[in-house]
Amino acid sequence: PCCKAVHLTFALGKIMGCWTRLKSSSWAYPTTVLSLYGFFANCRVAEPFLTPYLIGPHKNISGELNNYLFPIWTYSYLAFLFPVFLLTDFLRYKPLIVVQGLFLVTNYILLCFAPGLPAMTFLQVSLYMVTSTEVAYFSYIYSVIPVEHYQRATGYLRSAMLVGYTFGASLGQVLVSLAGMNYFYINTITLGIVSMAFLISFWLPMPQRSMFFKVKKDAAVHLQSQQEAHRPEESFFEYKSAEHVIYWSLWWALATSGYVQVFNYIQLMWDHIEPSATSSIYNGGVEAVCSLVGAAAAFSVGYIKVTWAVWGELALGLFSAVGAGAVFLMALTSSIWACYAGYVLFKSCYMLLITITTFQIAANLSMECYALTFGINTFIALSLQTIITATVVDEAALGLDIVTQFIIYGSYYAVISVLFLTRGTYTAYVNHHSHPEQKKAKEPTESQNVIKYLYVNSKQSNQIQSLQLEL
Repeated sequence: PCCKAVHLTFALGKIMGCWTRLKSSSWAYPTTVLSLYGFFANCRVAEPFLTPYLIGPHKNISGELNNYLFPIWTYSYLAFLFPVFLLTDFLRYKPLIVVQGLFLVTNYILLCFAPGLPAMTFLQVSLYMVTSTEVAYFSYIYSVIPVEHYQRATGYLRSAMLVGYTFGASLGQVLVSLAGMNYFYINTITLGIVSMAFLISFWLPMPQRSMFFKVKKDAAVHLQSQQEAHRPEESFFEYKSAEHVIYWSLWWALATSGYVQVFNYIQLMWDHIEPSATSSIYNGGVEAVCSLVGAAAAFSVGYIKVTWAVWGELALGLFSAVGAGAVFLMALTSSIWACYAGYVLFKSCYMLLITITTFQIAANLSMECYALTFGINTFIALSLQTIITATVVDEAALGLDIVTQFIIYGSYYAVISVLFLTRGTYTAYVNHHSHPEQKKAKEPTESQNVIKYLYVNSKQSNQIQSLQLEL
């Protein structure tokens, strides 16, 4: 007994020592806690089975789902996106992460225990809070850790989200297919998991600064900051004058609006082809495969040796055409497996292209300008999605059936592909026929890129360490 007590004391001492070292680290502790939050917040076991649950005997609201209930989320998101975007930075991120965890818990309490259409209508409004506060997840970590750890921390956070989502979808599929578990109990399990995320959010240290809203210590600091630093909006328009950044941002906005629309309504399409009430469904397995294939496609970007300034727009056009074909396949097939395959192909293409697009835009912008660009592109994408929803989906307008909707979404992506195939072909042609000296003059040398990288990062480091901006 004495030996066991000594070993136990020694083990507890080592654990406490590791915990003390973790908390004393300037970046490891917040990254670890936020990664745990990201895992539990995205481990939503019931999410791939939301539509079957809502149209099943527990809720029985199939008639209002497509043309009434789902559009409410889009309208709510658009109405509150900009205020939430500003509050995220003004409140220094952590409160918004806590709010996101709270609304995740609220959502699954409503799904489990609140009957009737009014409760599900409030659920759609509540879902916007979860979605709109996602920007705080990555913004938070950039405000509490040193610049040199940004890359590693971002990788850990994205991995935590991916692992959580994949594990949740896989677990849900196992519970449905092998254990034959009722959708209600799957939602209660998810409620317990997201409650863990809510509790973990309180462990996050409160940031001492924000990215945009700075407190002015005194007039001298304020004057010095105005003389030495560019404001984000000035740098933004300066960088936005670069033609290729405009085109990458245009694709981001156009493609994201179509992608979110397909993502929101794909479960209705699956249920149309193979009704969940009479058939076995594999929504969770498909979502897990999508996550893994999409992650592999995004990961491969780092190993693709391509001059994106020349061939990037052509790649956007080609893969957008593949995505359009995948959406048409989902709309016109009568096989659920073909529809599943089309969805995996479509989502993988989007994950590949959005990774390239994000990298290309971020490479030309400072951290502050990138956040502003992200907000503007997201707002444009959501505005386009709202127009599509109000015109095509909403029962107050056309109120089209789900098959016709997906034909329109495929046509939308076909238009995007034609635009960027045309632009990409022109860019490649001009570059191929331009004089070698002209191409050399246009393209920065490797040393120039290194100098620019070091300059931008040093400016970011100085801006983070001092109070320079007041919006």
